[in-house]
Amino acid sequence: MKKLGVSLVLTLGMVVPINSAQRVLAPADFGVEEATIAAIHAAFAAGRVTCVGLVQSYLKRIETYDDKGPVLNAVITINPKTLETAAQMDRLYSSKRSAAPLLHCIPVILKDNYDTADMPTTGGSLTLARSVPLQDAFVVKKLRDAGALILAKTNMTELALGGSSVSSLGGQTRNPYDLTRTPGGSSGGTGASIAANFGVIGTGSDTGQSVRSPVSAQSLVGIRPTRGLISRRGIIPASTTQDEAGPITRTVEDAARTLDVMAGYDSGDPITAFGLGKIPPTYTAFLDRNGLKGARIGVLVDFFGGDAVHQEVNAVMETAIEKMTDAGAAIVRINIPNLAETTRDIQLTEFEFKTAFNSYLASLGPRAPVKTLDEFIAGGEFHDSIKAALGAYQRVVDGLNSPEYKERLLRRHILRLAVMNVMAQNRLDAILYPHQKRLVVPIGEEQVDRNGVLSNSTGLPAITFPGGFSAPTRAAPLGVPVGMELLGPEWSEPILIKLAYAFEQFAKVRKPPASTPPLDR
Repeated sequence: MKKLGVSLVLTLGMVVPINSAQRVLAPADFGVEEATIAAIHAAFAAGRVTCVGLVQSYLKRIETYDDKGPVLNAVITINPKTLETAAQMDRLYSSKRSAAPLLHCIPVILKDNYDTADMPTTGGSLTLARSVPLQDAFVVKKLRDAGALILAKTNMTELALGGSSVSSLGGQTRNPYDLTRTPGGSSGGTGASIAANFGVIGTGSDTGQSVRSPVSAQSLVGIRPTRGLISRRGIIPASTTQDEAGPITRTVEDAARTLDVMAGYDSGDPITAFGLGKIPPTYTAFLDRNGLKGARIGVLVDFFGGDAVHQEVNAVMETAIEKMTDAGAAIVRINIPNLAETTRDIQLTEFEFKTAFNSYLASLGPRAPVKTLDEFIAGGEFHDSIKAALGAYQRVVDGLNSPEYKERLLRRHILRLAVMNVMAQNRLDAILYPHQKRLVVPIGEEQVDRNGVLSNSTGLPAITFPGGFSAPTRAAPLGVPVGMELLGPEWSEPILIKLAYAFEQFAKVRKPPASTPPLDR
């Protein structure tokens, strides 16, 4: 069901069996804008909102701001059973209130490369527009088992092969903070949806920086985890080595709560075996307002730009660094030896994509609309922006055994050693840098100067969170968001969450976009 299904879903809500007084009261009594998991659950407990009322409010926002108004164009599919499921959750909650699961009736926005057995999984591609997988992705099943409600699936850079969030199926998604700019990518549809309050939490995938780029561009929080913390099974792949899944949220606390559910061992993704014994009972235990006191933060000078186009980001970062100091952190300016040389030509997607994508298509069984990358390309139903990349990937022969592939694997190992050595020498808790050296670009331009390489090439975890805004303009009345990123050793997600939460609570940076204000209730 495409976005035009919002009105139909809302209409179907008229026949969902629910107390009519609740339906009238819930939207008027509880505002969903900037609502957190904890706030929603408190409202449920107080009788201020029902699951159906909550979902209706989010559907109304999607209809008002994605289909109309600023036309963010973020959502590809609305779950047609969302109100039916919400009504079931209301009945369950009323009968078993004390046993409500962790994410009871929390509306989730999925990037449309996460498999769902009850909706198409398209990767933003016309070729896959009617492709319904045989089963949910492992992480989607975990979310549903935790009580989450899958509300919608969102646009993305087609097959996650870029950073602009444009696709043949979904078109161009727009940034709600500045409608002339991209939302980052490739998880830009999820980012725009969470920024605009179309749902509570979202999911993304991150091969290069695809969770963190839209997070940085839209004043959000996102985590690229240690390799092996979260299963990738059932997510359309780009690079077996680099692909990661992660949460996209408005607050660090909600990111921690979502990570609690997403993390865990999956026999279908053997790399997750390395996470056994590394996952705490709950990441929320590390939400410490004083978490920056005594922390040693290394500011990576190499990842700041020196040209005029970089100065807006630099100014925001320096202000944020001052706030970190005020909150008790010790700041150490650092360089990583030979960083530019080591990170040049270090990505692996070129060599791994064809094998990984063909394997995914095989997992679809007889339902697969095409069987191979060659068939996908021959069909011609993909956006021009990925044509060159697809052609390059198609031409690769025996990529996993090529000398260049093995050389890049070696450079990744060298980079990881260099990062860890700098951290050890300086006794650092984390390394800090702007996620992007310059503001997210206007629609139609290529996003350059992104700093996602350090995490995606080392397998080390990173958390991206709001650092501030550029100066306001007519197109961006609040300014353009600037995201900052903390990177740490493997399995250091608890430390990164603690540091980011302390900054969030001290600086209080995030502001919702002006283009999608609260609706009348």
